[in-house]
Amino acid sequence: MKNPAAFSRRDLLRSGGALIVSFAFRADLPAQAPAQATAPADVDSFLAIHTDGRVTLFTSRVDVGTGIQMAYQQIAAEELGIPIERFSVVEGDTAVSPDHGGTGGSSGIPRGGADIRRAAATARHALLEMGAKQLNRPASELAIAGAEVRPVAGGSGVPIARLIGGKRFSLKVDPNAPLKNPADYTVVGKPILRTDLPTKATGRHVFVQDFTLPGMLHGRVIRPPAVGARLLTVDAASIRAIPEVRVVRIQSFLGVVAKDEWAAIRAARELKATWSESPVSFVTAGLDTAIAAAPTGQEQTSIDRGDAPTATHSAAKRLSATYYWPFQGHTSLAPSCAVANVQESGTAIWSSTQNVFNLRSLIAQVFGIPREKVRVTYLDGSGSYGSNGAFDAAHDAVLLSRAVGQPVRLQWMRHDEHAWDPKGPAHLLELRGGLDQAGQLLAWESKTSGPTGPQWTDTLLGPLAAGIPVGATRASGGVPTPANLDPPYAVPHLRVISRGLEDTPIRLSNLRAPNKIGNAFAVESFMDELAAAAAADPIEFRRRGLTDPRALAVIDRAARMIDWQPRPSPGPRGAGGVLAGRGFAYIRYKQAENYVAMAMEVAVASDTGEITVRRVACAHDCGLIVNPDGLRNQVEGNILHTLSRTLHEEITFDRSRVASVDWASYPILTFPEVPAVEVALINRPDQPSNGAGEAASAPVAAALANAVFDATGVRLRSVPFTPARVKAAFATAKTKA
Repeated sequence: MKNPAAFSRRDLLRSGGALIVSFAFRADLPAQAPAQATAPADVDSFLAIHTDGRVTLFTSRVDVGTGIQMAYQQIAAEELGIPIERFSVVEGDTAVSPDHGGTGGSSGIPRGGADIRRAAATARHALLEMGAKQLNRPASELAIAGAEVRPVAGGSGVPIARLIGGKRFSLKVDPNAPLKNPADYTVVGKPILRTDLPTKATGRHVFVQDFTLPGMLHGRVIRPPAVGARLLTVDAASIRAIPEVRVVRIQSFLGVVAKDEWAAIRAARELKATWSESPVSFVTAGLDTAIAAAPTGQEQTSIDRGDAPTATHSAAKRLSATYYWPFQGHTSLAPSCAVANVQESGTAIWSSTQNVFNLRSLIAQVFGIPREKVRVTYLDGSGSYGSNGAFDAAHDAVLLSRAVGQPVRLQWMRHDEHAWDPKGPAHLLELRGGLDQAGQLLAWESKTSGPTGPQWTDTLLGPLAAGIPVGATRASGGVPTPANLDPPYAVPHLRVISRGLEDTPIRLSNLRAPNKIGNAFAVESFMDELAAAAAADPIEFRRRGLTDPRALAVIDRAARMIDWQPRPSPGPRGAGGVLAGRGFAYIRYKQAENYVAMAMEVAVASDTGEITVRRVACAHDCGLIVNPDGLRNQVEGNILHTLSRTLHEEITFDRSRVASVDWASYPILTFPEVPAVEVALINRPDQPSNGAGEAASAPVAAALANAVFDATGVRLRSVPFTPARVKAAFATAKTKA
């Protein structure tokens, strides 16, 4: 077999009938830094037209179940005038894909899609010019349809494959290339089914967990029993009864490899090792109080308009409240996995990473391998939503493969995933506000406090245990993001402060809509509290502070969907000990992107504290819609994932380790708990497309908390809303009454 690390884009495209070699490795960057994502300027780095008329798109952005592969094909097919069934996508392969950047921040469509649209538009203009020469007619009299350049007035055309098939465009992308008018779209905006779903639905799709190589061994890593513990001794004889198992020890890195996966699992369980005491001490309870009292690292005022403290103090009605969002895990349904093949000729890694070029740079940096000798290929994994254990698993696999000289498939176990994946950070949110005599919003103060380091790329588990310095690859410290910590409503006096904590012993990383779900939970819950203080209907109170017609449109649409009847909250209804209510929340994501309004109907059992979400209505405006079916899936996924995070999910600790290491101690939303979900997609063809991988998650927790208040008169300000926490809130409210 040809060394996969050396397989190049030239090889791939030669086999497909085209020769396209045009992308950069950013050799100008310092050796110790990962490559920064920059979109290459050549049309040929984005697409290739083959001799048989097929088209291959190239991107480093990967489809982690979001449907962007199909969206990219629709965008390119629309601009090029080539039937969509002729398109395919090569994604996330450092040997053949240009570095267009990683996947995250809902940037796949607004950045990646926009890049592909401009490249395709540039190619379309070039094809018209080629066709003009071939047909001896002005390009202005020609159009592309059915993969041919044809006269607009009718007549025979010339196939695009004959004009360019198997050749390079050798053109720079024209940022001002004329784009097709959205009014003429025939492909973009259609619910075209994804081509990856048949194999996934029938169990034939190859996920990274399924990938194999000839001569491949199976590996497991044995982590310490507590964070920071060092490996003292290993008794290899303790697994002598398990055949063909090799123990790999590199300082405190401990792993096993075997030809048979069950043998590797048994060996990892039974291998006897002794570890030092841990120097770490976690706070095991009262994390919200601990965050409030923790020493401050940095503090930043991101908005300071008017005089919020003075205006709040002098307001006719003053309110204050504190909200808490916990540490949460990525907890991918299938634990992290990677395959590595380390050879003298090159190192190849197969991973479900969302950033293949960043991982390639890290592997090269950590192990001292020339970057051009490292190839990272993306394969689907089961779960992502940010930076989970994929980078760690890849480095573990390289360590084992390098030690044994064979390909190694490194699979984490469930307890590895829950205990050791980097966590979404906890944060505490303190809000103050005031109303004037007329009940109008006068002043608002938001303050968030939380840890921001150490980051996952600074603390890769395997290399650090093996004594390999990782180096500062990503800045630690700073402050929690203030995005969506300011209300989207008009307020004369506003101050927003972010406070970073000095340190935390737990590794942190981005988890879907990082910080913004917690920020929106606090802001939209507090907005509801202000509406109740003003004796105003929650939606009517919000509408007072809005003039943006797109904001008002999603709010009104969601209200109609759930048949909202205006009245102040609370207004409990119920029978048989079950109280019912409805809640509302609105957000403009990052105050610059998607508009999302969400209404919920819930029921709360007064004796057990159990919350049942009965119905969710969501109105969603992300500008131009590329594929409504894919978009709807994304919005529904956002809602259900965040319901799980709000109702159930919280990382717990004992003195020196994560204690929630399985589905019993870290439960997630179950199928019987899934509510009826209705989504209204508002298409804006005249507006740019925004990504939808995060925005609809932001208002979920607030809409749920506000619905519980409407049903019970009790405010829930700490996530998750477990039955025990609900009952405690009932007891506190009864005591105050």
